Amino acid sequence: MIVHPRNKKILFFSAFLLIVGFFFLMNNKATAPTEQTTNASNIPLENGKERITKKPFGIQISKATSPVQPEKFSGYHTGADFETFANEQNKDIQVRAICEGDLVLKKIATGYGGVVVQACNIKEQIVTVIYGHLKVSSVKAEGSFKTGDVIGVLGKGYSSETDGERKHLHLGIHKGNSINILGYVQKQDDLKNWIDPLDFLK
Repeated sequence: MIVHPRNKKILFFSAFLLIVGFFFLMNNKATAPTEQTTNASNIPLENGKERITKKPFGIQISKATSPVQPEKFSGYHTGADFETFANEQNKDIQVRAICEGDLVLKKIATGYGGVVVQACNIKEQIVTVIYGHLKVSSVKAEGSFKTGDVIGVLGKGYSSETDGERKHLHLGIHKGNSINILGYVQKQDDLKNWIDPLDFLK
């Protein structure tokens, strides 16, 4: 079969365009932005975001309208509550550090039972991180935690380990290096001193 020289040029040019187009598409596919995923090491509990179903950061709580009944508290929630699943009530549920920093407080406190505070630098901001409703005896006395290190385990629900609260983790991030473990503030404007944990964990 004899191909006219002009047709040869057309065939060559078409093949060239196909090859260039193929490499262009492959290159764009390889470099296309992907959805940002959460680093599992900075989530305090496995399946973290799925657990925030009752009290997210900033929700206004009253005894009458609270999603948790009966309710003992009122005000604007300074942290996010990570709930436990039904099959976890009789299991030790590990709580992991969301950042690197020293343990600065470990105590029994009203409203929490066991509470632990860690001093961290998050996104170039000095903060204290509050982990509430922990079994205090499961937390080492002092030292530093790296992101993802196990801090302790959640306290038993409706016991002194949680001050009579359900089994869950209250995670709060307070700006600055002063220790403030308030679970609620009475003025919405006072939330400016706190960081929504999901802003850091996402």
